Amino acid sequence: MTRTDELSDYVCRLAAGDSAVLELLYDATNRAVYSLALRILQHPADAEEVTLDVYSQVWRQASRYDRARGDVIGWLLNMTRSRAIDRIRSHGARRVDHGLELMDAIADQAASPEESSALSQRARRVREALGRLSEEQRLVVELAYFEGLSHSEIAERTQLPLGTAKSRLRLAMAHLREWLEPVVGGRLA
Repeated sequence: MTRTDELSDYVCRLAAGDSAVLELLYDATNRAVYSLALRILQHPADAEEVTLDVYSQVWRQASRYDRARGDVIGWLLNMTRSRAIDRIRSHGARRVDHGLELMDAIADQAASPEESSALSQRARRVREALGRLSEEQRLVVELAYFEGLSHSEIAERTQLPLGTAKSRLRLAMAHLREWLEPVVGGRLA
């Protein structure tokens, strides 16, 4: 059984009411969750709270996990990113650096050399795809996905009309989908 299958099994068992498996899932994944939260929030206490929030959400929503939409690590990291951005917004702060190295940090958390290699390869391809975007498109992607800004906040930060900011982000995401579809299987948000 691969690590991915094992984690999926944990979530399925958790959804079925096996509360003991939450500890196994936490032990297997908490470093990746905490690392991402810390990288976004830049504050250990906030990262710890977000990590706890993520696993509380997993406990409540395990039945909503859909393996067809991505693996467990991706699901957890998406929750982590959302919770961290919520925390930033609730405190009125913004993360300054863009964090294009996030996927490398995630790759460091992988259990096997094969998984680590696959994630590193994926990270390299994502960086290459981001590098293919125009500077304007890359900026709006970074603001939206690495800083968690809304369309309105992106327009304000870049001093662009709202429609232009939205169009640039949509076009950038369309390019990334096209370039990365073989890498992520069409699951690019």
